Amino acid sequence: MMKQKKQLAILGVLLVVAGLIWYAESGGKPIVGAINPGFVAQDYEPLPVDNPELHWGGIDAARRTEYKSSGRNPFSLQAAPIAPLPGATNVAANNANEFRKQGPQPAPVPQPPTWPGNVSFFGYGTIPNGTARRAFLSVDGEVQVVGEGDTLLGRYRIVQVNNGVLEFQDIATGLRNTKSLDADKSTPPPA
Repeated sequence: MMKQKKQLAILGVLLVVAGLIWYAESGGKPIVGAINPGFVAQDYEPLPVDNPELHWGGIDAARRTEYKSSGRNPFSLQAAPIAPLPGATNVAANNANEFRKQGPQPAPVPQPPTWPGNVSFFGYGTIPNGTARRAFLSVDGEVQVVGEGDTLLGRYRIVQVNNGVLEFQDIATGLRNTKSLDADKSTPPPA
């Protein structure tokens, strides 16, 4: 019990010392905010507004305006189509079309690769163990056997060998085309 009384006495002394220090630090003036909650309004200065009343004329004018849509959806990122002005002649429409022609031109459609003139496709075959088909080609009079995935003349890749049709790809452009079996050259050239 005695120990508790000593602790309470020390706590009281510490509170009195803290209060004195606080009073001394505040310059001897009591803090108004803790006592009077209206201290904020003491130094209030209103904003410098020439006429604080509502501008009824401007409000009435805004109320009387009528919204007229231009046809553009304000929630879309796409621009509205260009409509001819009322009373405009076809000259304006032609000028608009010519302006559109001057813009970036679409890229030309790439043409499929052509089969080299010195190569003829005269046959195809398979090896019995189930590997891919082979195409028999004549390149400048010499017989070449190529399979799917092989390169021909350093420029063409054989993609697929089908019944009578050879699918090839130009390595430089990545475009594909087909070459049918040459009927007049269905036999290998003489050696």
